[in-house]
Parts: sequence; structure tokens; C-alpha cells
Amino acid sequence: MNSRIENFENLIKTDYGNIAGIAVLIGSEKVYESYFDGYTADDTIHVASVTKSIISALIGIAIDQGFIKSIDQNILEFYPDYTVKRGEKTIQDITIKNMLTMTAPYKYKSEPYTKVYTSEDWTKAALDLLGGKDAPGEFRYSTIGIQVLSGILTYATGQSVLHFATDNLFEPLGIEAPPNAMIHCKEDYLAFLKNKDVSGWMMDPKGTHTAGWGLALTVMDMAKIGQMYLNQGFWNGRQVLSSTWIKDSTQESSRWGDLAYGYLWWIVSNEGGGCYAALGDGGNAIYVNSNKKMVVTIASRFMPRAKDRIELITKYILPLFEPTKE
Repeated sequence: MNSRIENFENLIKTDYGNIAGIAVLIGSEKVYESYFDGYTADDTIHVASVTKSIISALIGIAIDQGFIKSIDQNILEFYPDYTVKRGEKTIQDITIKNMLTMTAPYKYKSEPYTKVYTSEDWTKAALDLLGGKDAPGEFRYSTIGIQVLSGILTYATGQSVLHFATDNLFEPLGIEAPPNAMIHCKEDYLAFLKNKDVSGWMMDPKGTHTAGWGLALTVMDMAKIGQMYLNQGFWNGRQVLSSTWIKDSTQESSRWGDLAYGYLWWIVSNEGGGCYAALGDGGNAIYVNSNKKMVVTIASRFMPRAKDRIELITKYILPLFEPTKE
């Protein structure tokens, strides 16, 4: 077994050079944890779009606690001061569920990151981009658009996203709450994406935290979230998130080509169901395999066109660590 692990770690160093750490849990037992490229267990890393799946959990908790009645509520119910642009009708049909399932329509052809992230209010900028000619329903992946969910959480709970997350997700799971983080220029943004020493949860000048990216976690922080999902929302005897929400959010609600999507979680169709993942740019992942009772988390430094992590997990990690049948 040791030689197999050594071969696996050589593969990581050779072919997946931007990986910072990997953890594998079976049941609730940690069977593997290793770090690469000078990283340690204490290092947090920007997990990119894995942030979206954390936001999904927080929406579920807000519903569990009665702050939000239903995902069928219109998003504009949570923005009473927002003025809809003249002639804009589509936005009035967009629901929280559309945001969670990436089925909201937008007015842009490609996401105007610079325009939004140099504005004073990223949430309003995201609202301004919603709507247009197309009706809700068609899958359209958006990082900027998901910012609307942070505004909804802030309005519904009366707390910052970080404060709500700390009380209701991070502290119950024993995850150290990240500090607030801000960017003031493009260089700050690129540093947060690429530098080794990053921490925090990014927020805009109004103090609203990001929903589509911008959260830094450790490998084991991600593993705890994956394990809590595998445990149907339970952690140390406490129901952190309802099992109903986990079931609903980890089954197919929309589809992009061959890829199925839940509520800000990707549904991995191999193994005959029960597999889903939070995936972030550069190769960050929380992978949950309900059938094998396995959780795999991978933290990676940002790099463009990173190699497929689901392939790495299914081809190399699962066969290496899954229990052998007697």
C-alpha cells in the first residue's frame, strides 16, 4: 500500500503541480491527508467556486430557521429599495431557485467581472445584469449573478453572510471563521487568486460578502463540510442543515450538456447516483460519494485550465482508498 501511495503522490507532483492538499474520509474516519508544494494543514486557500456551494448550504440553513420562506420566492422580495430598470420585466419572474440552479437569464454576453468588481455595490451591479429578453429556465452558469444570493441572505437574516455563516455553519463544524477581506485594485484581486498566503472572505465596499468566489478554507475545513453533507446534515449530534435540503440540493434540478446541477452543487453521474461535488476554478473540490461513504477534498492554487479533478478522484483516489470487499 505504501508504494501505491508513493506512486500516487509522485503523480500529483508531476501532473497536478498546483495541488496544495488532499484529504480522504471514509465514514467519518480520515484515511489520508497530505500536503504538497510547501503547503501545510494550517494554510487556507482560495477555493473559488466552492464558495457557491457554501452559499447553497447557508440558504438552506436560512430556510430551516425561517428567515426565508421558500426558494420559490421572487428575488425582488428581498430588495425592496431596488428600482427595476424601465422596460425590464423578466427580473420580476426570477426566483431564488433560478439563482441556485443557474437558470436565471442575464443581459450580458460574457461576464463583466471588472465592471462589477470595481463598483461600490457588487450586489446592485449583479441585479442590474439580471433579466433581459430570455425567460428564466435555461442553464446559464454565472459567478457574478450569484452575488444576488448574498444580498438575500444579508437582508433576510439581518446579519452579514460571514456572521451568519460563523454562527450557523463554521462554529458548529469547528471551522475557524475567516476574517473579512477586501480588494482595492486588480493587483489585490490577482494576489487573492494566486498568492500562497491568502485568508478571509472577500466583501465589497458595502460590506456584502461574495457568493460566487472569494472564500479561503483549509483542506480539512472543506472535508468537514463534505462529511456533514454525507451525514445528512448532522455533525456531533447536532442537525446543522436539514436532510431535506441536502437531498433536494444534491439531485438534478438543471443541466448543462452532459453535466447535471443541483442547488450550486454539481451532480456527478458515475456510480449510479449519490455522487455530487462542489467544484472551484483551478481544481478545488469537495467530492461526496454517498454509496461508498467517502469524502474527498482537494485544495489547489489557481491556474488556468487545471486538470479534471473528478477524473483524478474516480480514476486514482477512489481505487486507492476505498475499502476492499471481503
